[in-house]
Amino acid sequence: MTDVNVVIIGGGAMGCSLLYHLAKAGWRDIVLVEKNDLTHGSTWHAAGLCTHFAHNPTIQELRATSVRLYRDILPEEAGESCGFHRSGAMRVTRNPDRMDEFRHVAGLSEFTGYKLEIVGPERIAELHPLAVLDGLLGGIYEPDDGHVDPSLATNAMARVAQRHGAVIQRYNPVLAIRRESGRWVVETKTGTLRALHIVNAAGTWGFEIGRMMGVNVPSVPVLHQYLVTDTVPAIAARQKEGAPELPIIRDPEESWYCRQERDGFILGPYEKQAHVWSVDGVPPDFGAELMPPDLDRVEHIIEAAIARVPALATAGVKTVVNGPITFTPDANPLIGPAHGVPNAWLLTGSSMGIMEGGGSGRFLAHWMTHGAPPMDALAVDSRRFGPWAGRDYRVEKAVECFGLQFGVHYPFEERPAGRNLRLSPLHDLMRERGAVMGAAHGAERPNWFSDKAHDENRDSFRRTNWFDAVAREVDAVANRVGLADLSVFSKFEVTGPETLRFLDALGANVSPKPGRVGLTHALTPAGGVASEFTVTVFSPERAYLNSAAAAEEMDFDLLMERAQGFDVTISNRTDELAVIGLMGPKSVDVLGNLTDADIGKAFPWLSAREIEVAEVSARVLRVSYVGEAGFELHVARRDAAKLFLALEGAGKPFGIGFYGAYAANSMRLEKGYRAWGMDLTTERSPLETGLKHLVKPEGRSFIGREAMLKRSPNWDMVLLEIDTDGEVEPFYSHAVFAQGRPVGVVTSGAYGHRVRKSLALAFLREPQVREGLTAKLLGRERPARILDAPPYDPQNLKLKA
Repeated sequence: MTDVNVVIIGGGAMGCSLLYHLAKAGWRDIVLVEKNDLTHGSTWHAAGLCTHFAHNPTIQELRATSVRLYRDILPEEAGESCGFHRSGAMRVTRNPDRMDEFRHVAGLSEFTGYKLEIVGPERIAELHPLAVLDGLLGGIYEPDDGHVDPSLATNAMARVAQRHGAVIQRYNPVLAIRRESGRWVVETKTGTLRALHIVNAAGTWGFEIGRMMGVNVPSVPVLHQYLVTDTVPAIAARQKEGAPELPIIRDPEESWYCRQERDGFILGPYEKQAHVWSVDGVPPDFGAELMPPDLDRVEHIIEAAIARVPALATAGVKTVVNGPITFTPDANPLIGPAHGVPNAWLLTGSSMGIMEGGGSGRFLAHWMTHGAPPMDALAVDSRRFGPWAGRDYRVEKAVECFGLQFGVHYPFEERPAGRNLRLSPLHDLMRERGAVMGAAHGAERPNWFSDKAHDENRDSFRRTNWFDAVAREVDAVANRVGLADLSVFSKFEVTGPETLRFLDALGANVSPKPGRVGLTHALTPAGGVASEFTVTVFSPERAYLNSAAAAEEMDFDLLMERAQGFDVTISNRTDELAVIGLMGPKSVDVLGNLTDADIGKAFPWLSAREIEVAEVSARVLRVSYVGEAGFELHVARRDAAKLFLALEGAGKPFGIGFYGAYAANSMRLEKGYRAWGMDLTTERSPLETGLKHLVKPEGRSFIGREAMLKRSPNWDMVLLEIDTDGEVEPFYSHAVFAQGRPVGVVTSGAYGHRVRKSLALAFLREPQVREGLTAKLLGRERPARILDAPPYDPQNLKLKA
């Protein structure tokens, strides 16, 4: 048995990138084991496309890092080219919504520094003279995009890693994995390795290796075809004339990409109905093999591509590549700690392994060496799916994601596959009352309430069909009383004699006194916000924590890790309890009619009690995320429907209504309340996020304290009022400008119906700039002003009434 620091399983672009970055970071005793040869699986047959186009800044940085690595860094370090061609790329469309999407991505890219160009038909013709312009509205041009030789890039990373002391074991399949005496024991064909850390970078085999590790890896191999043509006369003529390589062109409406390959083309179609492959286990002997061509199923897409680029029809097909690539339920890679097991990491599930591999390896290497990711990890965190993401779910979502590979990514889209997995006990009651449902971490929740039967979201980048409905919901909460199903919250119990001591060490705020509710932010070692917890202390030995739905696995891991050394027990109560929100000026009257407890002045803001309400035992918290007087009632699932109906009945004389997540978002922005996962991320500290009043570092020690206090104040979160035209509202990832240069980015936004203003929270990276701001919404700069106080009830008079 050989003792090592890290075992990386999988020798594709992802695994070799991690090996390279860990070795360069100075880690030693790193071993990569590969069942066949490097790049076998999916890397070797990838088309090698590299892009800067992304809707999320973290995904964009993964891709941009890969480009820099393949184009600039590796050729110098390895002493030879990786075959990177800076051809540029563009996406073209005839769809107005797609043009909105392009404008939004281009706006984000101005902030991140990867400027993309919105183009019209004339510019498209200039960039790609072989393309037909019929029906095109325009597109987006990505000048620094290109393509790379996947094998050259992967092997270059491997060679440099080996020079820094890393070890690669080819043709050495993993036979078994187990935990033993605090270490990972990995049995391979040639021997046994005992490691402190284990990394699943197995790609096509990611699910199987995950099963060996005791970890659910929700990825599915899906077959993707592309064809390589013989010589295209028009390209050969261009080469003879010395013309530059054509840019990669994508037509997302017709679902294909096309790039120049020497004097021919590569054409890659994505059919709407994906063909999953070896869902329950890839054949053990599979390596660098391909499936037989099946062009009949993509013939219509090929015909559409020929209509757009007629030169495709002038050459025969030289090769058809039909091989597996992996898809996760949202088409983003799985990067980060594996849930519930120590020192286990995932770096797998990427459908664009070479495109994201270079950046993904760097991302995880930073996480492993620094204890926190280098950027907000929510879009890629391997724990964003829970045990509910079983076989049917991962297959349904993989098929959906493949078919929507070129789908428009709307800001509030709710995709239909894999739904109704985790249902609140109030689900049917909500639907009966007109709830239009969304999903959060596999759980159904009301987004808004419609007065029309079977209504659904109408997706758009502009005001959509739920705008007026949300206004009605806000009116009910502001002027009467509203009910909400908040059961999606993550819920944790902390018990034991050192409960208060543990809470004091958990985050930046002190623990509340018994009978009180507080808010604390657990930090990363670098001082960023890892988690946000609502903390309710019922006694010195019992506390109750709530956090965001999507944070369930992440927060449970964090609590378990940080509970070490304290005499406490942590339990996850998320699936055991339901939560009902009762909000509005009449909430005290409604609740008072159903309980003998005194809930008037004896039940002040930020207090909590366990009382009987309508003959139901409930944990009642006097808190509100919507800026009105209100309560959260946390009850056993079996009692939730009974309590809800009692509250509804008691509220009818007061004109009770219902509200969903969209109305809550509108109202919390009117109060300037930050939201975890949007405004609160690992990238910024609570001080940078405007939460100084919740930071109490005096006389306490907690993870990230010193780093937070030492951080230079280079960022400042502000609440903006934006002048809009009544058609477009802010949502996220809009660049903020001053004097023509990008100085910040919107993290969340909505229309505030109570104050009749378009509002957004934004980070400014030049805090001294306070005047002359604009926010670019869908390509148009709109005046923006910093609000020095929340526009709704700034003195909290309504909240504390």
